[in-house]
Amino acid sequence: MPSPSEDIEKIFTSIGGEFKQSAEGLAIKLGKLRAFILDWDGVFNDGKKTNNEGSPFTEVDSMGLNMLRFSFYLKHGFVPAIFIVTGENNLPAIQLSKREHFNGVYIKMKNKTLALHHINTNFGLKNDETGFVYDDILDLGLAEAVSLRFYIKRASNPLLNDYVDKNELAEYFTGNSGRNYAVREISELCIGLLGNYEEVVQQRVEFSSAYQTYLSLRNNLDTQYFTLQGDRITEYSLP
Repeated sequence: MPSPSEDIEKIFTSIGGEFKQSAEGLAIKLGKLRAFILDWDGVFNDGKKTNNEGSPFTEVDSMGLNMLRFSFYLKHGFVPAIFIVTGENNLPAIQLSKREHFNGVYIKMKNKTLALHHINTNFGLKNDETGFVYDDILDLGLAEAVSLRFYIKRASNPLLNDYVDKNELAEYFTGNSGRNYAVREISELCIGLLGNYEEVVQQRVEFSSAYQTYLSLRNNLDTQYFTLQGDRITEYSLP
């Protein structure tokens, strides 16, 4: 009889996901996490710029992240930290982070490993306590440093896909691109590996006391904003 992890692996393989480590191995690493860092362009969207405000997000991905945090709360009793680290000035990232009470947003971060060091120092985290969701070359330095990586695979960059694979820079390749809700895919994968997907959905549907407690804890978080000036990270002034 297949284990729950094997069932999850079968489900996500069927939609094009690729496990570079077994689902059971991912679950072990996931159990050690206290935070997730996500890139923005190409992760929450296709990276297209329609104006000077940056690339958008979807409610599909937003719901996924919220349910992932609730899943962690039910499983471990804490709300995992969420950070956005983007190389550009993406105002929609600020909008989403304020509404969903992420812990931090790093704007115009051309050297993302500096953001990781800043997160560890200022938020009391370690590399092996952080998961990373990414899609492109600018992200590879950060990907090398942390222990659980989710790579947004695109058919249009087969050489990069091969590079990430050969250099073992991801434990999971998504079946969907950023424009097709890859963040939701990763969120559901993690909830499935945590083993409480049905409980998460049912308690959200019921707006249970546990969900209300989680929501209160989440909403008490104040998002902090940073940017890179020279080689120094400073506070970012909101527009």
